[in-house]
Amino acid sequence: MTRAHFILYVADQERSRAFYSRVFNSDPRLHVDGMTEFELVGGGVLGLMPESGVKKLLGIELPDPVRTTETPRAELYLLVDDPKVYHQRALASGAQELSSVESRDWGHEAGYSLDPDGHVIAFARKI
Repeated sequence: MTRAHFILYVADQERSRAFYSRVFNSDPRLHVDGMTEFELVGGGVLGLMPESGVKKLLGIELPDPVRTTETPRAELYLLVDDPKVYHQRALASGAQELSSVESRDWGHEAGYSLDPDGHVIAFARKI
């Protein structure tokens, strides 16, 4: 394996690009019709693909992502230097808070929120 890409299916690519640009405080490395990509620490990539695009790409065998927006479909767990700063930026950018940044029993301080498409985002650091 040389690099990991994590692709989130989103209802509105432009809305999600703006949200993650504010949360990460950076511009995407790629932003074209059908895909937006952000570099993640450690060489990973976060991709944002419109739900309509994934359906065209993978066809009728894939359950329609539009029908599952009320159930969280993925969690993005990001280790950062200051989870409170990232968590607050996410909330200020329109995320819904699930749990404030707190010490967790697995040795991390972490806070959880939902992005505009219902994906869980956790910002954490080892304590």
